[in-house]
Amino acid sequence: MDLRKLKTLIDLVSESNISELEITEADGKVRIVKSGGQAAMVAAPAMVPMAAPVAPQPSTAIAAAPSSAPAAPAAEPQPTGHVVKSPMVGTFYRASSPGAKPFVELGQQVKEGDPLCIIEAMKIMNEIEADKSGTVTQILCENGQAVEYGQPLFVIE
Repeated sequence: MDLRKLKTLIDLVSESNISELEITEADGKVRIVKSGGQAAMVAAPAMVPMAAPVAPQPSTAIAAAPSSAPAAPAAEPQPTGHVVKSPMVGTFYRASSPGAKPFVELGQQVKEGDPLCIIEAMKIMNEIEADKSGTVTQILCENGQAVEYGQPLFVIE
């Protein structure tokens, strides 16, 4: 199934009152289920036999990596204070539009409920609010950066 067609189906389910959609075609089966306002896709592969992926062979460069691994965690200090984490996977934006002033700056006082940033997920702009009052001491993401679920975004003290 074409990626554009899948995206269109997901958008249609997200914007409608439908809670579930299942489509079966010659090349596979797709089931889209809406939960909590967002549509999630579960795809079942077609019944066509496929070649199994070949596991990569270990190399000497990979074997040498564990000896240098203990130094990496020591270089990343844990932020102190209240950490505001990303509630979803998406793209981090500090302002509401490209030319606009950022929601917060370093050293700025924020109150609980004040907007901190926007995370774009599935073409939906989700405003992330402060869940604690205090001073923004660190901004841990760059504008336009992809973020993961649970990734630290801000530190408020």
